[in-house]
Amino acid sequence: MAIGDYQLMEESFRWYGPDDMVPLSYIRQAGATAVFTSLHQIPYGELWPREAIRERISIVERAGLRWTAVESVPVHEDIRTGKGDLKKLFDNYAQTLRNLGAEGVKTVIYNFMPVLDWIRTDLRHKLPDGSECLLYNPAHFAAFEIYALQRKGAEADYTVKQLQDAKTWWESLDNANREQFIRNIIDVFPGCKFGLTVGDIRTMLAKYDGMGKDGLRKNFIRFLEAVCPAAEEADVKLAVHPDDPPFPVLGLPRIVSKAADVEALFKAVDSPANGLCFCTGSFSAGPQNDLPAMAKQFASRIHAVHLRSTQRLPDGSFFEADHLAGSVDMPKVVRLLLDEQDRRKKEGRADWLLAFRPDHGHTMMDDLQKDLSNANPGYTCIGRMRGLSELRGLMLGLRASE
Repeated sequence: MAIGDYQLMEESFRWYGPDDMVPLSYIRQAGATAVFTSLHQIPYGELWPREAIRERISIVERAGLRWTAVESVPVHEDIRTGKGDLKKLFDNYAQTLRNLGAEGVKTVIYNFMPVLDWIRTDLRHKLPDGSECLLYNPAHFAAFEIYALQRKGAEADYTVKQLQDAKTWWESLDNANREQFIRNIIDVFPGCKFGLTVGDIRTMLAKYDGMGKDGLRKNFIRFLEAVCPAAEEADVKLAVHPDDPPFPVLGLPRIVSKAADVEALFKAVDSPANGLCFCTGSFSAGPQNDLPAMAKQFASRIHAVHLRSTQRLPDGSFFEADHLAGSVDMPKVVRLLLDEQDRRKKEGRADWLLAFRPDHGHTMMDDLQKDLSNANPGYTCIGRMRGLSELRGLMLGLRASE
């Protein structure tokens, strides 16, 4: 996006498709020029036909926007566990990449988080100003693991204080609130509802028995080796989204949580298609992560950007902060991303423009009065529009001071 003589990054919004409560017209009115979207109606592991891709492109373009990144082409659980008909799953994924590339969609975001996608324990945590945000509380997640899921050995992953708080909090809930809490954890997959039960989660977890970090990474590398050649052929860039949160949960390993993890994946599969979705929010929930240092280290492999911030708390909790607040030094990160964009442009690359979106956002103002039962948590309109405007102002200020 250019404002006067100032070249900014491409402003985007996540859009969940025709059923999204935030229509494309609102996204355009917010000032964005592009969307990150996906074909959520296609089951995980199945091929994306070119006709379906073309139809989505047409819908987006008729609204005056462009489909700049796929978020996401999901990775089937069998690929993560290394079981099942892997050849068919790899073939479908590779051909989907070819189909997307042939239709001009050149960036594909995905993740390799086992069992659950992202995890929060409160989807409507009230802030002092009356707005609401997403929050993760380790004691409340301990309550889920111990009393709802009844995962063997879960107690060992928490402190004595967290276990005490978990028991007290769980006992304070009535059955209806317990059920709602469980649903908030196990059925928040982006863009779809699987209707999973606690029993389903136990079954999924059992497939990872005996699999440590090395085993999960081995399966990830096998996936990349299978699909990166097709991505290169189609001139498509793969952008892995970091773990959210960036530490082990459910007794499962996490392999995209810190700089060393990302470096190991790039070294294992040194393909130009093998890149990163730089999500400042996910990485910032881990105190081990230096966001400006990571942006600098991996600049050339960043293919998509999520800009948001979390505020870490002493008890291990974190919540979604304002986009320019919290634990992220956003001015430093954005400065480095603008510099990388300039570097690519000077090289004459056709794909020099970096696309970002304001990830998540507070539920605020009259969005608080709406029926959010079918909303995607963190993706109401006004809070993200505020984030987009703040980030636009930050970029313009950095450009003007050059």
